[in-house]
Amino acid sequence: MNRPSRLVLSVSLVLAVAMLAACNKKEAVPEEETAKLIQPVARVETAAAAPAAAGGPIDGKKIYETACAACHATGAAGAPKAGDKGAWGPRIAAGKESLYKSALGGKNAMPAKGGNPSLSDDEVKAAVDHLISLAK
Repeated sequence: MNRPSRLVLSVSLVLAVAMLAACNKKEAVPEEETAKLIQPVARVETAAAAPAAAGGPIDGKKIYETACAACHATGAAGAPKAGDKGAWGPRIAAGKESLYKSALGGKNAMPAKGGNPSLSDDEVKAAVDHLISLAK
């Protein structure tokens, strides 16, 4: 090898080692900033409905607001929007028992009891009755 080639090879080797050494130096990211950067984009939380007073009337509206409104107020996951007569008309025509069955057991993206297994069957039916009333 001639002298200029050795020089070029030596300089290239030194530069490559320097670049590799520089790549290994990273700044530490504070834990707080890391947590902020990796947090979820959205979060869905369901609140448990307050149990009905023993022997008292069940508030279907309150149950709807705590267990059903997250999807039925917005139409999320294809849920028919509360008060949408066009969407609810055929469902209401199929009968309350059909709607109760869907709400209690789940249908398509909707989980059983709107995702709140602590609800009684009567509480779920009261929420269904409330949704029906909004579409009439």
